[in-house]
Amino acid sequence: MGLLDGKVALITGAARGIGKAIALKFASEGADIAFTDLVINEAAEQTVAEIAAFGHRVKGYASNAAAFEETHTVVGEILQDFGRIDILVNNAGITKDGLVMRMTEAQWDAVLNVNLKSAFNFIHAVIPGMAKQRGGSIINMASIAGQMGNPGQVNYASSKAGLIAMAKSVAKEMGSRGIRANAIAPGFIVSEMTNALPEAVREEYIKQIPLRRGGSVEDIANAALYLASDLSSYVTGQVLAVNGGLYC
Repeated sequence: MGLLDGKVALITGAARGIGKAIALKFASEGADIAFTDLVINEAAEQTVAEIAAFGHRVKGYASNAAAFEETHTVVGEILQDFGRIDILVNNAGITKDGLVMRMTEAQWDAVLNVNLKSAFNFIHAVIPGMAKQRGGSIINMASIAGQMGNPGQVNYASSKAGLIAMAKSVAKEMGSRGIRANAIAPGFIVSEMTNALPEAVREEYIKQIPLRRGGSVEDIANAALYLASDLSSYVTGQVLAVNGGLYC
């Protein structure tokens, strides 16, 4: 018996990275998986194949998460294909870094639209169904940057702080319908993005982490599994920090 047997999970931006790790973890615990990405390319098809190996239903959907109407359309397709949505993980995100005095309006708008508005779009689209079935778990993928700020990332940090506030607000609005909403705030996670940093920068980050290592995508997937499952049935409106002690 898996922790998510009989559940349907929708994960945005899950063709690779943290989103993919969460999808695989959920599938290993019995969930059917619907995921979105901007395009369903070869990498996304590989993700489909890996998830399908667990023997559960899976389908990838091309979707611009920042587009309100497009989001409602794709959620309608998922409901038609899977019948219900029990878990929503708002994972889609981008970075467009720059010091605030040099940041362009386009950089600000792009990050806020993809990281923050997309979560509103998907929550708005899935809430009616979750309310009708009187249950659901919503997980916003925030960041340590949304808790402590980060130079050169005023747009990114603002979007992630917004995801935290959004989860807390939805938790208060929808708790009476059995819908829980929480956020995960990863710290320094070893990924393609962090591997692209100069070695000296990576080493400096590690020195500041009490556990003296970067986190893995598996660490984040385990946290998501906890929040998605009944293990956290009395947990809502919370921020689960997965950062090795970098920010307490």
